[in-house]
Formats: sequence, structure tokens, C-alpha cells
Amino acid sequence: MSTAPSSDLNEKFGLDGVLHFDEHGSLTRANVTLPSCRATLYLQGAHLTHWQPAGQKPVLFLSEHSAFTPGKAIRGGVPICFPWFGPRSDGGPGPMHGFARIQVWDLAFAALLPDAEGGDRLQLTFTLGPSEASREVGFDDFRVAYEVSLGHTLSMRLTVANSGAQPLRFEEALHSYFAVADVRHAPITGLGGATYLDKRDEAKQKTAPDGPLQLTAFSDRVFPHQAGPNAIHDEGNQRVIQIDKQNSATTVVWNPWVEGAAPMADLGNDEWPYFLCVEAANTASDAIEVPPGETHTLAVEISVKPAT
Repeated sequence: MSTAPSSDLNEKFGLDGVLHFDEHGSLTRANVTLPSCRATLYLQGAHLTHWQPAGQKPVLFLSEHSAFTPGKAIRGGVPICFPWFGPRSDGGPGPMHGFARIQVWDLAFAALLPDAEGGDRLQLTFTLGPSEASREVGFDDFRVAYEVSLGHTLSMRLTVANSGAQPLRFEEALHSYFAVADVRHAPITGLGGATYLDKRDEAKQKTAPDGPLQLTAFSDRVFPHQAGPNAIHDEGNQRVIQIDKQNSATTVVWNPWVEGAAPMADLGNDEWPYFLCVEAANTASDAIEVPPGETHTLAVEISVKPAT
């Protein structure tokens, strides 16, 4: 699937002073400017890379080394992982975290809507259907809609429809990279005492200590049966990033630290302190099975407030 030229997108969806499309690298992107926020999204992966509410520093991290080339995942922002998370669990072929984040999505809707806090929000809806790439890995009977609502808060809704005659089983995640002043001073609340799988230690089952979770080393932890809410206490920026989710039974926490960042060509060796991934997901035992003709929606709302 090829990206529509930015000129065509501007003619069809552009909003003067609010929504403008252009090319960055080899990818088409949407640039959003509102009194309430600024944001950037790429049609490849329907990938939100920037969201900055008015009066705040950016809430999402984007690597300065990320490639913006067709077929290569963007490092940072909110990648969409579908129809599997990490390597494909059934041993079949396919790219890491599935094909959705490296496919070009269609923009189906763009409009200004009233914001609960006054002013306007921008609503964007992207869609993804079967393609040559998805059929090659056995996925032909699905439709996905991704709704992004941008304003003082950020709302994301990922809806998967089963258009086939058999149950559709899949994993999914909104793999959010949150920008923090220093990951070593950004405790997470909402996971105290929870059981997790430590992917840095042969996926052994462990229990998080009571109270806030503070990362001190390379961490890749999958918390099953954890519906949230969670909050990142970004101490250096004196703010709290609140993460509320619906129909997400898994929470994933990840940061590569210095040793994990070193081999990544699209992440600078000195960038790891400045982000923390807290992901809304349904993976492994929390994988989703949708009956024929039905849908499943994963929803996340992000808000930012001053630290108290």
C-alpha cells in the first residue's frame, strides 16, 4: 500500500492552521496545531510521534536516530503492535511486534470536535485492512480502526473487527514511549505488589514490591491481568503522567538502559534516560479472541497534571 501524496491529503482533510500534511524523510506525516496541543502523526503505522499539551514539555519521546523510511519502525511515540506482541508466539513468520506498525494506514476521517475543557479537539481516524504483507503471514479476515483524539488530553482507541468465518485470535499493544527527565527518577504507581514475567530473566514469574515501581536497570516486565490505572511521576519535570485504559488486561514496562541501547542503531547511547515505556496491551494469556462478525476495542487516555 502506498501513501497518498501530501497534496491530496491536504486537499481532502487539511484544516487551515490546524492540520497540514507534508513529507519527512520518505514518509508522509500529519502536523497538528491547536491552542490545546501540538502533535505529529505518520501514516506509516498510524504512528503518533509527538503530543505536547499547551504549557507542557513533550509527553512522548522520539529518538533523534529514528529512521523515517518505508518498512522500518519508528523508534518512539506510540507504535501500534498488532497482531502479535514481540516475536510471533506461534513460531510463524512475520516482523517483530506484527505488521501494523510498518504498514501504511488510510486516513478516513479528520474533524474538529468540542473539547470538554473548552475550545476544540482534533479527531483523526485511521483504518487498516488486509494487504499482501498481512496475507503472507496468514491474516486476511480483519479490519482495524484507530481513533486518535488530540487536545488537553490524548485519547487512543484501537478497534479490531473479525470479518472472517472463524474466531480471530491476536495480541495487541499501544507501545507508548513517555518522555521523562530521568527514568531513574520516574516511579510508576499502580503496579505495587503485582505479579509479572521478567523477560530479562527467562520470563520467570516474580512479584513487584509494594509501593511505586522504580526502575534501576534494563527492564522488560510483562504484568498480566493488570488493567490499571497507572501513573508516571516524572519528578524532574514536576509532573504526573496519568494512564487510564479500558479493555487492556496487560501492562508492559520497558527501558533498555545503557546496555540495551548500545546495539540499537535507531536509539542513541545517551537517550535511554529520557523515556519510559508503560504499555497498554493484551498479550500472552491475555490475548484476544474475537468471534466472527464481532469487534474488540482497546482504549487509552493520557493526561498530565502538576506534581503535588
